[in-house]
Amino acid sequence: MYESITADEALKVVKSNDRVYVQAAAAAPQSLVQALARRHEELRNVEVCHLHTEGPAPYANPEYKDSFHVNSFFIGKNVRHTLRAGNGSYTPVFLSELPILFKRNILKLDVALIHVSPPDRHGYCSLGVSVEATLAAIDNAKHVIAQVNPKMPRTHGAGIIHISEIDAFVEVDTPIFGHEATIPTDIENKIGEYVAGLIEDRSTLQMGIGSIPNAVLSKLTSHKDLGLHTEMFSDGVIDLILNNVITCNYKSINRGRAMATFLVGSQRLYDYVDDNPFVEMRGSDYVNNVSVVKQNPKMVAINSAIEIDLTGQVCADSIGSNMYSGVGGQMDFIRAASLSEGGKAIIALPSTTRKGISRIVPSLNPGAGVVTTRAHVHYVVTEYGVADLYGKTIKQRVKALTEIAHPDHREDIARTYFDLING
Repeated sequence: MYESITADEALKVVKSNDRVYVQAAAAAPQSLVQALARRHEELRNVEVCHLHTEGPAPYANPEYKDSFHVNSFFIGKNVRHTLRAGNGSYTPVFLSELPILFKRNILKLDVALIHVSPPDRHGYCSLGVSVEATLAAIDNAKHVIAQVNPKMPRTHGAGIIHISEIDAFVEVDTPIFGHEATIPTDIENKIGEYVAGLIEDRSTLQMGIGSIPNAVLSKLTSHKDLGLHTEMFSDGVIDLILNNVITCNYKSINRGRAMATFLVGSQRLYDYVDDNPFVEMRGSDYVNNVSVVKQNPKMVAINSAIEIDLTGQVCADSIGSNMYSGVGGQMDFIRAASLSEGGKAIIALPSTTRKGISRIVPSLNPGAGVVTTRAHVHYVVTEYGVADLYGKTIKQRVKALTEIAHPDHREDIARTYFDLING
């Protein structure tokens, strides 16, 4: 059906000054990535662009700065150092709009590196656990190189491509990168209780990966007929689906299906989604599209932040002027939840950092980016309660956010804020 070649042979198609897209998250095609990095001595000025990827990113080695430049659409730990080292940059973009950059040739792609399941008897492969902007990359790249892996789950939805769309095949048999579910702390469990209290039966959920989403999910076991339309999900949803808490029966769009654009979790998650028609994977220009998501009544978006100022401005992508992650899909879902009938836009975070620094601040740190504006936020949740900001004045917001800050910081936060506004 197709002829397999080695990764080194396949990557010979990459030339100096090319732009290469790498499939995201747990689907990052490591054999192809490693082969690309091995060509560092002969290549110059190759731009490697992607969202967060799991696993090593050897092309991001600062010693290879003349060979590769990293363009991050969402900054992961494996490439964060490139911003300071000078061999990497960050492109701010909503995840819903990332495919548009390729479709309109704003970013012209030369090569797409993807990771797929083996083709079925009809010649169709699955993009598995990550679709995001990869479909747009495949459609617009001059060359598509696929890492074909029997361990890649075959997921349903839009991430199905025919072998005729692929120019080179590299067979591997390696595990998909995964993360075991973390155990929430007492603080995260308290936040989870508050957030769960805001979620009504028949709501549709968007949430990410991590301890706070896991804590929220663990508190939803008595809820009924919840839906799932989310950028990504992890292991925490499996038991809720199996116990008929998440049924997706009351969604207005894609009813009866759990919607996502990428997945990261344990092997249990990958086994669960394999050939499971309940889980539908689509590109981020659909999954994160505000006009699509808002059609679900009682849409609940649960996101986090690095810091929030007393007026409700949310910084979620930088620590001061140092870029840390990215815009991602936060605004896509915050806006969609705001426009949904009965929807709720929630920012949930611990009141302090691990070092005891308050995350609710009088004003954002100099250089900090505003991912979600003060006009978009509905609820802010910490372990000390819920601040309902929607329709509230600045004065009311200051009071509400001060009350859910850590008690050790409340007086200082309020005093500093009033000193700032009074000059």
